[in-house]
Amino acid sequence: MALSDQAFIQYSRQILLADVGEHGQEILSQSHVLIIGVGGLGNLAAQYLAAAGVGQITLVDGDTIERSNLPRQLLFSVEDLGSNKAHVAAEKLMQAYRDCHINSLQHYLTLENSPELFNAHQQFSLLLDCSDNFSTRQLINQLAIEHQVTLVSASAANFQGQLLSVNQQLCPDTGCYHCLYPSDMSVSQSCQTVGVLGPMVGTLASMQALMSLNLLVSQQVKAEQLKVVEQPLKINRQQLLGQLYRFDGAAFIWRQAKLARDPDCLVCSA
Repeated sequence: MALSDQAFIQYSRQILLADVGEHGQEILSQSHVLIIGVGGLGNLAAQYLAAAGVGQITLVDGDTIERSNLPRQLLFSVEDLGSNKAHVAAEKLMQAYRDCHINSLQHYLTLENSPELFNAHQQFSLLLDCSDNFSTRQLINQLAIEHQVTLVSASAANFQGQLLSVNQQLCPDTGCYHCLYPSDMSVSQSCQTVGVLGPMVGTLASMQALMSLNLLVSQQVKAEQLKVVEQPLKINRQQLLGQLYRFDGAAFIWRQAKLARDPDCLVCSA
């Protein structure tokens, strides 16, 4: 699907990147990203992806907007209090980014309603975990493994942030979220219990969006561009997948480690 002249101008700064180019921008326009959770992480990640030219985004969240959300969830204002997050975010994103089709599902993700979302007619290019609780993260990880969708998961609480990506079809020796946090493990830290600053959430959301864009364009663009580009491209999804990144916002330090696979993991060991 060739870019229009208007799209070429709008995304010209991205197209100038050797690792993106016109073909990479076309890939973004044909991509469909599923975002679970439209709080602090989902707000900014969705906005960056829509602004970058991703063709379709589905937002899933059953929560309503509260006044305490406003310092981190920058798509919302006091006029939106009491409204559903996914609905309001979709409306505002569609107004700002006409090239992106936004779907909003105004309910929480559950095991019971997941078959309706992950059906044979609905193919997602990427799954973003922007949720704010441990049980939903475990379910998202389970669904990503089951439906073989690349998962990009982020979290932020206090001054600590975490980012990881999972696709065991492409990187079979790496672990999943359940390998890192088994379901019987107690994980109580969240921004509701320990607090968080808006820019801390924004940092993780920006990195989540950046990783997502890298993964989307690297799926096909590398083979095409290597025909005309002599040197290897910088984007390599095998280097991004299966990695765990931890950010200390107080000390401004990033740490990286390979996400090891647990041979006894109840989700991915089979």
